[in-house]
Amino acid sequence: MENRQLFVSVIIPVYNGEKFLSEVIFNVKTQEYQPLEIIIVDDGSTDGTAEVAAQFKNSIRYVYQDNSGPAAARNRVLSIAKGDAIAFLDVDDLWSEDKLKLQVGYLVDNPSVEIVQGLIQQMKLCQITTNNQPLFEPAYNPYSYINLGSAIYRRLVFDKIGLFDETLNYAEDVDWFIRAWENGISKVVLERVSLFYRKHEDNMTVGKNLVELGFVRIFKKHLDRCRKRGNSQMASLLDMPINEYLGTSPEIPKIM
Repeated sequence: MENRQLFVSVIIPVYNGEKFLSEVIFNVKTQEYQPLEIIIVDDGSTDGTAEVAAQFKNSIRYVYQDNSGPAAARNRVLSIAKGDAIAFLDVDDLWSEDKLKLQVGYLVDNPSVEIVQGLIQQMKLCQITTNNQPLFEPAYNPYSYINLGSAIYRRLVFDKIGLFDETLNYAEDVDWFIRAWENGISKVVLERVSLFYRKHEDNMTVGKNLVELGFVRIFKKHLDRCRKRGNSQMASLLDMPINEYLGTSPEIPKIM
C-alpha cells in the first residue's frame, strides 16, 4: 500500500476508563499503520484517566471536556481531526491486528465506497485475575452490526449527513447509521472480525431496555424523516433494505 495510504484519525472517547486505556492505546499502535493520529477525548473522567494518558503524551493527542456524553465527545474531536479517514474505538474494546490495513486498503481500492465495516466478536467477562485484570471469552459467533468501532469512514461522510446527535444518551451510533442509510451512503462489510466488543458490568448500556436506550425515539425520528421525503425519494434505497444495512445484533431484536 505504499504511496496509497490515507491519513487516519483514531478517536477514543474515555469516561473513567483508566484500567483499559493503556491496553487500547497499545492495540492501536500495534496496527503498525501510518500515517495515523490517536486522539483521546476525556469526557470528564474522575479517575486516573488523565495520568494514564500523560504516559503516552508523545504518541497521542489528549483532549479534555466536561462530562457531556459520548456523542459530544466524538463530535468535539471530529472538529479537530486531521484524517482523510476516521476510525472510532471505545476504550474497553479492541481491534483485530489487521483492521486498519484491510479496511483502509479497501477504501483506497474502491473510491466509491464510503464506509468499510468488519464483523464483531462480542466478548463476555469471565474472570478477574489476582492482579485485578479482566479476562474475556467469546459470547457469540461473529456477526455484522453497526458498532462504530467495527468500521472505518471517509471524513467526507460526516460532511454529508452530519455529526452524532448529542441529545441521545445512548444509541447515537444507531441513529447516525440510519441517517447514513437514508442518504445513500455506500457501505460494505468484509467477512473478517475487526472488533472485539467487550461486555462487562461497567458498560453504559448494561441493564437498559429499548426504551431507555432511545430506540423508540430514534426510529420515530427515522419514520418522520421518511414521511417528509416521500415514497419516491425513499424507493431508491430499497436495493439495500435498512435491516440489511444495519445488520443484526444477537442482543437487539429487529424492530423495523
